[in-house]
Amino acid sequence: MSTAGIYEELITQLLKSKLEKYSKSESFFIESQALEPSDAALYLSRFLQNILHIILETYPKGQDKVIQQIELSNKLIYWLRDYLKDEDITENLIYAKGHLLKALYSTQNPVANDLKAHVSKITPLTGLSQSELFTGSNVGLSLETELKREILSSDEIWWLVSFIKWSGIRIFADDKHTHQAQMPVEFKL
Repeated sequence: MSTAGIYEELITQLLKSKLEKYSKSESFFIESQALEPSDAALYLSRFLQNILHIILETYPKGQDKVIQQIELSNKLIYWLRDYLKDEDITENLIYAKGHLLKALYSTQNPVANDLKAHVSKITPLTGLSQSELFTGSNVGLSLETELKREILSSDEIWWLVSFIKWSGIRIFADDKHTHQAQMPVEFKL
């Protein structure tokens, strides 16, 4: 921490020692508050997520990197099992070869003749669990393309926008009708 401003981050031992130096100089206003029990899990899990990300990224690149990362993750799960005395937690051990579930469709689905192509067509390029920033530039991913993929991959659509033009709605009208033919969807504005 080197810049003045407002923050919302957990105070670590390192940050605490820096803050003590600032407070001794008496030229800084420092405010903190106790971590609320209702917010603790959220702040602590975000903090640990960042720490784990840094640690897992430090593994040397190579074919074994993913396997080593999975092994460490599973060791942490085993440690949590022993610490919490909860055998059920080991049901969450990660499959050793490292795979992500990308789709699960019945072969009776109308698009079953080529499910792989269908899933590829409707899966957003940004993924389903990651956040992405879209700008108005021509560089990177197109907001329109990603929204169309999101519509095709959704069960329900809710729009929460501060304003919208009719031209913005028309862009997605065809995709909505195509999507409804494949699967019922609730489309609300």
